[in-house]
Formats: sequence, C-alpha cells, structure tokens
Amino acid sequence: MTGPLVFLIAGEPSGDALGGRLMAALKRLTGGAVRFAGIGGERMAAEGLDTLVPQSELALFGVVELLSHIPNVLRRIDQTVAEVRRLKPDVVVSIDSPGFTARVAKKLRASDAGIPLVHYVAPTVWAWKPGRAKKYARLYDHLLAVLPFEPPWFEREGLPCTFVGHSVVEGGAGKGDGARFRAAHGLAPDARVVTVLPGSRQGEVGRLLPVFRETLERLLADHPTLVAAIPTVATVRDRVAADTAGWPLPVVVVEGEAAKHDAFAASEAALAASGTVALELALAGLPSVVTYRLNPVTVALYRRFIQVRYVNLVNLMLDRMLVPELLQEDCRADRLAPALARLLDDPAARAEQIEGVAAVAGWLGQGGAPPSERAARVVLNVIAAGPRHLGGKR
Repeated sequence: MTGPLVFLIAGEPSGDALGGRLMAALKRLTGGAVRFAGIGGERMAAEGLDTLVPQSELALFGVVELLSHIPNVLRRIDQTVAEVRRLKPDVVVSIDSPGFTARVAKKLRASDAGIPLVHYVAPTVWAWKPGRAKKYARLYDHLLAVLPFEPPWFEREGLPCTFVGHSVVEGGAGKGDGARFRAAHGLAPDARVVTVLPGSRQGEVGRLLPVFRETLERLLADHPTLVAAIPTVATVRDRVAADTAGWPLPVVVVEGEAAKHDAFAASEAALAASGTVALELALAGLPSVVTYRLNPVTVALYRRFIQVRYVNLVNLMLDRMLVPELLQEDCRADRLAPALARLLDDPAARAEQIEGVAAVAGWLGQGGAPPSERAARVVLNVIAAGPRHLGGKR
C-alpha cells in the first residue's frame, strides 16, 4: 500500500473509538492510499492497525492508581518514541490520554524529529489547569477540539485549533433496536431493563460494580422484573462477566457498538460512570444517573484545581444539573437507588431529561460532515503542509 504513513496513539477505549473512525475516514478520503502504525484497541485493529503496545496497559486513571504502573508506562513511552523515530511517519496523531501522549510528544520535540504532531481531543483547560494551553502550544502543530467553545483557549497561545465536532454524534447511539435486544436475550415482555455502565478501565469497574450491584438490589422489591444490561469492552469484559455472575437479578453482558445501542433502546434508564458515555445516553434519549468514585488522595488533588460545577458534559453545556451527578462520597447505593427509581417510576422526571438534552446534539456537531471526516481533512492538510519547525511555526 502506498500513501502517507499516519502514526496513531490511543491509550484507552474512548480514544480507540475516535481512532477507528478517524482511520476509516482517512481511508475514504484517500481512496485507501494511507498506511497506519501506532497504538490502539479493538476498533483501530478492525481498521487495520497492528498495535505496538496492548492498549490495556495504558488505560489507567488517577494519580494513586497510576503509581504502581509508572515503570512500565515510562518504558512504553520510550518504546513509542523510538518506533516513531524509526518509522518517520508523515504525521503523528495522538488521541486523548494526555498522561501518556503528551510525554511522547515532549520527547519527540526534544529529539527534533521534525514530524508534524496533531492531538485529537483538546485538554479541558476550561475546567482545570488553564496553563496547559500554553504547554500544548509548545508541543503540537494542530489541535482537534470536540467542543465548540474550546478553540479560542488555544488559538490565543498560537496553536491552530479546529472544532471538528464530537465523534459520539456519528456512533448511532439513538438508532438501537430495543425489540431486537429483548429477542436476542430472551427477555420477558414485562422485563424492566436498566443499562449499567461501570466504565472501561479495570480500576473503574472494581470500584463501581459493587456499588451498582447494591443499588439494583435495593430496587428489586419494588421492581422485581428488573434486568441489568451491561455493555462493555474487551479490556474489562472478563472482569465484568466474573463480577456480575452472582448478582441477584438477570444480567446481560454485551460487547460492540450495535449491541450497546440496542441495550440503550431496550432500557428505561441508565446508571453510568461519568465520561463520554453520558453523551451517548443523551443522544439516545435514555435518562440516566451519573456517578464516579476515585481514590480519596487523587480526588483531594483534583479538587484543588477543578474550576467547573459539573462533571457531566451534558450538565456543563446546559449549565444546570439536569442529569443527577452523585460523585465520590455520594457514590453510594442509598443515594443512587432513589435517583434511579425516580427515573423508572416518574414519567415527568424521564421527560424532563429527554427534552432537556435535545439541544446538546447540535452543539456537539450533529448535522453536516461527520466529525471523523472533519478531523481526517485536518490531518491530511497537516501532512500536505510538510514537516514542522521548532516553536510551533511552519
């Protein structure tokens, strides 16, 4: 195969989804005349990437959670930098995972490799550590933003930044088939399905699944036909299946985007770890309760810098608490169960969420060219512009 070589780095499943769509868009726009190397997961593998490093080694979150893995992560950073320098790709596209990708970029800059660096998903400088905008301007040639209000934060530091839209709008979250899901898993007509989303990292799953089990147990007396649908990914599939095997209610564990969206369509509500999936739930029109729990030391460090009132992007964009957020010390079954029960039992509460998120889709870039195509065009333009020069100027 001929064509430019694109080196991609995606350190976790959400980045893998972005990377897979970006790869597909690049192939469409070049008629297949493009080559890939780098790090990714199952979605990027399906598009033809032979990953340099197992993505599961990099899907870490939190200061304390990362400590025991530092030696291996540092080794993988050096390995990635060495591979980029060996291959001399036409562009490096790093995707989110700043703890890993920014360190790779810094080492590449120090080596004066001259390879254009593009980063996909702007860091949330509007939420905490605004000084990162200046740091990114020293590291990257172009930034791809997924939220419409982000580019000015970086452009004022001299870093070209393009709003491409959020990839979640092209994922089909609102196009699931609930009847197909019920038929595929033999669910009774009166089964009341709740989508349960404990995250895509081992640490998240370990912290949240026990709380989610207790939450659903509390609901069983008033909702005896409750069924938990748990969409998951390869990095945590075995852990989720093992940890939910003894739950006191039927559990359906599924993989893949189509199955996840069918689960959304079959469900009345969702209980979800905070993250990108909250946007998918919004686009699917599935009312939800969002929660999260981190190591207390990690949280204490983060709270010194956080500058926003909400963690859920739906709430942030609406600037109000539409979707319940029960975080950290409130991530308890006695708090989660009533919030979830309200969505199951109160039609007005359900309608309020469904109607309230209607504007979010447009703000995320729904309509027009798909976000992955917009991102791919920027990447191809960066390649066409040629090697970078130090200081972020061409």
